[in-house]
Amino acid sequence: MGDPSYMSARELVAAIGQQTLRSEEVLDHYLDRLDRFNGQINAVVATDVDAARARARAADAAAARGESWGPLHGLPMTVKDTFEVVGMACTAGAPELKDHQPNRHATAVERLIEAGAIIYGKTNTPLYAGDLQTYNAVFGTTNNPWDVTRAPGGSSGGSAAALASGFTALELGSDIGGSIRNPAHFCGVAGHKPSFGAVPIRGHIPGPPGALTGADIGVAGPLARSVDDLELALDVMAGSDMLDQAGWKLKLAGARHEAIRDYKVAVWSDDAFCAVDPEVRDLIEGAGTALEEMGAKVDRTARPAIDMQESHEVYYSLLAAALGAGLPDSMRRKLRENPPDADDRSHQAIFARGAVMEHAEWLEWDERRAVLREMWNRFFGDVDVLLCPVMPRAAIPHDQSSSFGSRTVEIAGQSRNYVDMIVWCGLTCGVYLPATVVPVGRTDAGLPVGVQVVANFMEDRSALHVARHLEKVLGGVVPPPGFA
Repeated sequence: MGDPSYMSARELVAAIGQQTLRSEEVLDHYLDRLDRFNGQINAVVATDVDAARARARAADAAAARGESWGPLHGLPMTVKDTFEVVGMACTAGAPELKDHQPNRHATAVERLIEAGAIIYGKTNTPLYAGDLQTYNAVFGTTNNPWDVTRAPGGSSGGSAAALASGFTALELGSDIGGSIRNPAHFCGVAGHKPSFGAVPIRGHIPGPPGALTGADIGVAGPLARSVDDLELALDVMAGSDMLDQAGWKLKLAGARHEAIRDYKVAVWSDDAFCAVDPEVRDLIEGAGTALEEMGAKVDRTARPAIDMQESHEVYYSLLAAALGAGLPDSMRRKLRENPPDADDRSHQAIFARGAVMEHAEWLEWDERRAVLREMWNRFFGDVDVLLCPVMPRAAIPHDQSSSFGSRTVEIAGQSRNYVDMIVWCGLTCGVYLPATVVPVGRTDAGLPVGVQVVANFMEDRSALHVARHLEKVLGGVVPPPGFA
């Protein structure tokens, strides 16, 4: 058996079941790679080796008896340090939670374990999962394996960096503002943001430890090095949460078509409201061309009947409302006492208003979201999936300026507001749509670029199906230089 570093989760599970690899052997291999590479990347920030080793030995003994625990039997893996795992602290990057020891697993973690997975470590995240980079006062900075002077994305930055570095074959991340998709794009791996509600978010921080409810918009979902592994993990985790199980069962729709030639694909590679770096735009267009050459019907003018600026305002207002509840009372009081001008539509002004909106206002924004969702639903009556950018540029240099709102990024030679980077993710995030990210090439500087494959609500399998074809023809995930 070859080097496990970049084997897929399915390959590893099959090898463990056939006893051509042992679960403990894979665990030791990952631990050895941590010793060799994690010092420069800082992706995995906590481990529970004793418990993982005991479970790996039990998995190997079960395999020797011809038994299987499930589709992830004996697979060592890591999860983002926002998900509660018994036996390891769950900090969400916050100093005040550095000693928080949960007494139960997050629901998604529990399902991974019930399917046979072995959670051996936790991966880094920004403070309360609140940035497009990954650093915090508890564990420090995570670097991008493609260029350590650059960020791996956020907030599942440690997750994506661990996958790219060969520390794990499967990861559990979360996404409320691109936090699965942005790191997958920056680090050249695959990620899937499920339809809202498809995977339970209970046991995720934020909210507060022990909360039974999850934030609006926020989802839990897999990152991996292949679309096949994304779907494997989605199948394991998807389903109603404990309070709903008596009344309903989730059955995601199948892919719309069996053959790629039967798909109608829209390509939206740029927009005046959030212009895209030409290198990124060209690679998104190239993904459309690749599908076209496989026989798919590609339309580069089809768009949902929405205004991108209005869509962003709806999304960012609702995001602010979801996040605002966690702000200190002093900050919320200050925002109420010093509101921005009513006609100010900047990112900062939208967030300031949204963070302290009254419930009646929230209901108005929620209705505006419902209108947008209906427009998207009509759009997907005419096309099957949409290809669009994840972000308007490739991985950014580290920028840990104290003021989030004052940061800027360079896109196509122009200085832009830092928050511009989440506009393309927010386009589909606020309206609950599923999106799969796969690499579609690299910039002249050698940085990975991903594409979002977006499908209609609860049609995750169509997004995954088309992404799987792109993965095949465009090369999929490859190790960064020096990591193979």
